[in-house]
Amino acid sequence: MNSSQGTVYVVDDDPGMRKAIGRLCQSHNLNVKTFASAREYLDHATPESPACMILDVRMPGLSGLDLQAELTARNIRIPIVFITGHGDIPSSVKAMKAGAVDFLTKPFTHKSLIAIIQEALRKDIHQKSLQGEQDAIQQHLNSLTPRERQVFDRVVKGMLNKQIAAELGACEQTIKVHRGRVMDKMRVASVAELVQLAVKTGVLLP
Repeated sequence: MNSSQGTVYVVDDDPGMRKAIGRLCQSHNLNVKTFASAREYLDHATPESPACMILDVRMPGLSGLDLQAELTARNIRIPIVFITGHGDIPSSVKAMKAGAVDFLTKPFTHKSLIAIIQEALRKDIHQKSLQGEQDAIQQHLNSLTPRERQVFDRVVKGMLNKQIAAELGACEQTIKVHRGRVMDKMRVASVAELVQLAVKTGVLLP
């Protein structure tokens, strides 16, 4: 993984730790940006993609857990690796439940940290790819007219044109036309593909 594939944000009030992690990332050709506090990150950082964050749990002012909660509230999704010198189990459990990638207790080896960073970046690349795909599907879905959406909802449930026509009070030929437009707008060639898109967007439960 090289610098073009991700940015590592380091948020830690310990200047020595920030410097050490920064140098480690640079030695592996990774972009790195360091911040002395959670507030500094929130005030100045522009989230890049893909990215991950190395975050100290206990800091003056906003703690690492506070920053995690604030990012969630702002709908900013970034894999977080928490570090602490305290080995605080309750904080670890809370952080992991809130979606943290890992929780490291100082001291830790450079090898273990860089392996976790690389895994976090791979995870973010994968998540952003999936999100991009879902956003595209949602745009296609939003392009359907109300009647086309009614037809879509019934086609993905396995209903035949005749059944849909009867339920919607329309003639079968009209439903056939709507169905064709749905397939075109959703950019699929088969009902099976249409069902897959419905599952990906949560319209249809797997």
